[in-house]
Amino acid sequence: SWQTMASDPSPLQDFCVAENSSHVLVNGFVCKDPKDVKAEDFFLAAKLDMPRDTNTNKVGSNVTLINVMRLPGLNTLGISLARIDYAPLGENPPHAHPRATEILTVLEGTLYAGFVTSNPDNKFLSKVLNKGDVFVFPEGLIHFQFNPNPYKPAVAIAALSSQNPGAITIANAVFGSKPAISDDVLAKAFQVEKNTVDWLQAQFWADNHN
Repeated sequence: SWQTMASDPSPLQDFCVAENSSHVLVNGFVCKDPKDVKAEDFFLAAKLDMPRDTNTNKVGSNVTLINVMRLPGLNTLGISLARIDYAPLGENPPHAHPRATEILTVLEGTLYAGFVTSNPDNKFLSKVLNKGDVFVFPEGLIHFQFNPNPYKPAVAIAALSSQNPGAITIANAVFGSKPAISDDVLAKAFQVEKNTVDWLQAQFWADNHN
């Protein structure tokens, strides 16, 4: 019998700081020579204590992701971090992380959060989260967070089980792909008229990740 694992591999040494200037293509990043590694490779003045602008997109949220592209010391360590700011009635819209489980902690405000299980059940599991509450989104499942308060913003911190978790925002991917998916395909998939699909594809699908 054979068994396979689909996750970031465990490190075989203390660290493998990403060498971003290398032209060698590997699954991840080539390691910097250990004798050239400095404390700065594991440090980032990210200012995660500072509020982010949530008015730059229509969904009213701002995701500040700290992954291996911003912090080379994360290479091979299987972890990353994000601060998420929500405007009043803002949301982090339905999306999935193809390479990571996420654990979210509410720092300020209230969030309505949930995820949907895979086919065939598509069971929807949701919870209202208050300051200090924690919620887990399993790897690869579609999930969201919404700030139900019309007057106050909310803030959360998320930890993800990959140095590069990836994000697929469902509406952006389906209706904002380049080139566009055929409206015949989407009309049949969503059981709507093609002019509805055309209207959705004509919208500006902004990215809330920074």
